[in-house]
Amino acid sequence: MTRKGFFLMGVGIALVPAVAILAAEPAAPAGSPEQRCAALSGLSGPGYEVVTAQWNAASRLEGRNGAPATELPAHCLFRVTIGARESGIPDMKFGTGIELRLPASWNQRLLFQGGGGLNGVLLPAIGSVAGFAPALARGFAVVSTDSGHQGRNSIDTRFAVDQQAKLDFAYQSLETTTQEAKGLLQRFYGRKPEYSYFMGCSTGGREAMMVAQRLPMEFDGVVSGNASFNLTRIAANQVFSLQTVNRIAPRDAQGKPLLHEAFTDAQLKGISEAVLQQCDELDGLRDGMINDFRACRFTPRSRVCKAGSKGDPGCLTQKQAEGLETIFAGARNSRGESLYGRYAYDTGIAAPAWRSMHLGSATSPPANATLGRDTLREFSLTPADTQLDPLKFDFDRDMVRTTETAAINDAVATLLTSFAGRGSKMIVYHGLSDQAMATGALTDWFDKLTPRTAQGPDQWARLFLIPGMLHCAGGQATDQFDMLTAIQEWVERGRAPDRIIAAGRAFPDTTRPLCPYPKVARYDGGDQKSAASFSCR
Repeated sequence: MTRKGFFLMGVGIALVPAVAILAAEPAAPAGSPEQRCAALSGLSGPGYEVVTAQWNAASRLEGRNGAPATELPAHCLFRVTIGARESGIPDMKFGTGIELRLPASWNQRLLFQGGGGLNGVLLPAIGSVAGFAPALARGFAVVSTDSGHQGRNSIDTRFAVDQQAKLDFAYQSLETTTQEAKGLLQRFYGRKPEYSYFMGCSTGGREAMMVAQRLPMEFDGVVSGNASFNLTRIAANQVFSLQTVNRIAPRDAQGKPLLHEAFTDAQLKGISEAVLQQCDELDGLRDGMINDFRACRFTPRSRVCKAGSKGDPGCLTQKQAEGLETIFAGARNSRGESLYGRYAYDTGIAAPAWRSMHLGSATSPPANATLGRDTLREFSLTPADTQLDPLKFDFDRDMVRTTETAAINDAVATLLTSFAGRGSKMIVYHGLSDQAMATGALTDWFDKLTPRTAQGPDQWARLFLIPGMLHCAGGQATDQFDMLTAIQEWVERGRAPDRIIAAGRAFPDTTRPLCPYPKVARYDGGDQKSAASFSCR
């Protein structure tokens, strides 16, 4: 399936009606793949700077995090910057950077690989899938983008003072890159992709949701993982957590709050163990994973130290318990109205990632006090307020200052009738122990998706929640699963993902089924390490 309304002519970004160019579509290109790749270097022109057009021989890509090495096929590596302009900001450039890898043996499929953080860097367009062969090795053409700016790193928020750069990050670079990639595929291979996919996690997950919402006719399938889809609310929620930790943290001799001492590691471990003790077996098996998170009724107040008790380094003070409940309930205003969403109680609270996000260490502040603060100050607020004291952000008065950014950036739309109507499919997944993005915010969105039947939007969209998984990967979880194959099977063969098999280094020789929400994996008996012993109910 391909988009029938518009097609990119040549390599610019002007759009013309498809009916006007059908007769002008070029025939199969002449020359070897190496020659066609070299020819792409001649496309440079005003506002279109070819940076790289080189042929790469087949090579070995070493695996990360225990994954096996992969053989990448011979391919053309093409990089271009569109609309480059001066930013006036040190170490910052504006213009949409694009990387496209075109394999010699193409499977007639395009994968748009999502970005991360606040982008600003051009990631290798490989199409990685944790524990599995990347998309490029499977024959996909893969494209990535820096989303319209190049900064110091992927958490550099300074670009957001510029209107166009902010629009590019929000969504316009996604359209530019999509159209450019499809035009280049036509030029290089002599045909458009038969199927187009988008896959990403975190910011890439937001982008996947965004293309389904703002470019509903462009993609046949999207995969969105641990999405920062409501980034303006996430930034506000980070500051909300920071304010809460600040209130309960002990003070030094000068009265400065010691954020990293708000909870000890023993207390966080005690919470994790108590959650497991209470909720692990709700799915029928005590195995270190909480599948039935909705039935888990854990409360931190159950861990308050008993009067006169000693020797339990993991128990909490009443103040700590109330503070933790406040953090897990998510940002609220003075009327108690939710401004974000609830976190699920899960094992991840004992992971270093949770401490790094919410508490920090003796030598490093929490990410909520740096990344969260800067994202709120420079990205979420209109106009930007680089001097904002995050501890003085008022959740009654100041949330209105985020609405302009939210309108262009947050992928919160739920009316996807065109996307679903053309037969496109969506898979969303999320780690229940994500230290930054709340499960409740995502399920609230998913529960409103339209079109839907009495069973929900499951005819075209499915959500998978992964017990124990942190942000995109890691944690006490089966965090390796092949969502790319799952979306292909659904789009191209009509095989809906009723369960997706997952594994992970945290549980060696163990597999588990990931079940489409609201179903959860329940133990039926048999081999406790095998996914075959579980059903989705």
